[in-house]
Amino acid sequence: MVARLIDEDPEQAYAYSRVALRLASRVAAVREAAGFAAYATQKYSEALAEFRAARRMTGSLELWPVMADCERGLGRPERALAMAGEAEVQKLDKAGQVEMRLVAAGARRDMDQLEAAIVTLQSPELASNSVQPWTARLRYAYADALLAAGREGEAREWFAKAVEADKDGATDASDRLAELDGVEFVDAMSDETDTSDEPDSADDSVDAADAADAAGAGEVEDLSESQDRDAEDAEDADDDVDEDDDVDEDDDKS
Repeated sequence: MVARLIDEDPEQAYAYSRVALRLASRVAAVREAAGFAAYATQKYSEALAEFRAARRMTGSLELWPVMADCERGLGRPERALAMAGEAEVQKLDKAGQVEMRLVAAGARRDMDQLEAAIVTLQSPELASNSVQPWTARLRYAYADALLAAGREGEAREWFAKAVEADKDGATDASDRLAELDGVEFVDAMSDETDTSDEPDSADDSVDAADAADAAGAGEVEDLSESQDRDAEDAEDADDDVDEDDDVDEDDDKS
């Protein structure tokens, strides 16, 4: 469970490892797993203690590089460098020796010894054209050190070589290379127009129709008022005619 969660949820992996320790603290594999869980959550003091316990139980030296890196995490790069010079390193397999070289170079950088870090990484493994599990990380570390030292042209070359070896995407070498080449990545989603700010054509149509209806109603009302006034004028005219007729009749009688 710890191994499965350590990459996607380190904190949960760490919690499981503490439970496992309470149940089986004398099992070397449990102590090692607890060490890696603590290491993933940057609890370097706990991680170092668990790795030391696992090493005492098994006698194995394979944890030597990660133990040295814990010393770096605790702010003790000089101890990491001391471990890199111990005889135990010569007993490591090739992968372990490369890992120890990476830790030593990191310790040099912690101490602001950039040129020494670059020299530390220069090795037959770095110069080799064959691709091994550690190749991408070694080339990436070398490129990053060169860039930190202001050697941008060389850094670009080695980032490109790291990309060639990094088939699993273990590093962000491709992004670093693109950055050096001046390539900018734009989020296409941010360029989309916010439709909430645009007027709703359907609503506009309804508003226009309502305005037209209102205008039509106003015209009808005005026409009705005009017709009413004409009818009143006609009635007044009839009344005038009737009065004139009455006057004429009176004149005839007289």
